[in-house]
Amino acid sequence: MKKMFDKFFPDEYVASTYVIPFEKLYEKGYRGVIFDIDNTLVPHGAPADERAKKLFRRLEEIGIQSCLISNNQEPRVKMFNEEIGTHYIFNAHKPSRKNYIRAMEIMGTDRTNTVFIGDQLFTDVWGAKRTGIHNILVRPIYPKEEIQIVLKRYLEKIVLYFYKKAQKRTDAE
Repeated sequence: MKKMFDKFFPDEYVASTYVIPFEKLYEKGYRGVIFDIDNTLVPHGAPADERAKKLFRRLEEIGIQSCLISNNQEPRVKMFNEEIGTHYIFNAHKPSRKNYIRAMEIMGTDRTNTVFIGDQLFTDVWGAKRTGIHNILVRPIYPKEEIQIVLKRYLEKIVLYFYKKAQKRTDAE
């Protein structure tokens, strides 16, 4: 059973985008971050808040490029990005590899120095893994979601159960 879910396991799993030590990622050689938007940076459908604006200013100061990739249509992505002013790709068709690759081309990075951050296993993380990019799964910011996402969350719980079990085994070794 575990092997079946391996391809969905995130490289890292943290409580929030806002606890990620981006300075440490820079020290490790990362130069680009690809972000999902909804429930990764802000609640679903929300504009950029102060915390998000501060994060993108911090990334710029550190010297890390950024790009948003979202399965949403352009009006949503553009509205979020208005006060952020970073690169973005809308209607990305995640988990398709195409726009992860395009994001790296836009930022001038590659698979070795790019990290992906998102809140969904079957689109965000799986797409990043398929592309060969280090990925970090974050807990969704806001639990109220559209029905198709709610259904995916039930499946994610099963995968995360096996992920946590595998982590415990790795930690015990």
